[in-house]
Amino acid sequence: MDLIKTIEEQQKRPGTGAFSVGDTVRVHFEIVEGKTKRVQVFEGLVLCFKNAGVRRTFTVRKISYGVGVERVFPVNSPRIVKVEVVRPGKVRRAKIYYVREKIGKDAKIKELIGSKARAHIAAANEAAEKSSAAHAADTQKTAEAAK
Repeated sequence: MDLIKTIEEQQKRPGTGAFSVGDTVRVHFEIVEGKTKRVQVFEGLVLCFKNAGVRRTFTVRKISYGVGVERVFPVNSPRIVKVEVVRPGKVRRAKIYYVREKIGKDAKIKELIGSKARAHIAAANEAAEKSSAAHAADTQKTAEAAK
């Protein structure tokens, strides 16, 4: 059991989890197509977090051309470059699936305002910078290993 925990600790990424359910986030996700790599941005509302440890995931929902699109991201994925908080939300639930049935203004989440919001955004953006720095270091290591 200790061996599993030590392996999982090695695979965790620094600077993750500085955002919460109800926040509007911008996820910078690296996509590999053949030999080319590009970063795709997915912006939406965080609906939930699931699992724990290395297997922890979060679901982001956005409306694209009138159709709801949800995407599940692993928190510790090496493909996630960074997660920026665009707007902190104020919710009283751990999972806000009820937003799926809402349309238009009803689907809006109250915004966290004041000093708490500024602190929340600052912490999230600082964690995003750590995460992107860790991602850059991993990319550099793999590039050096390929040579």
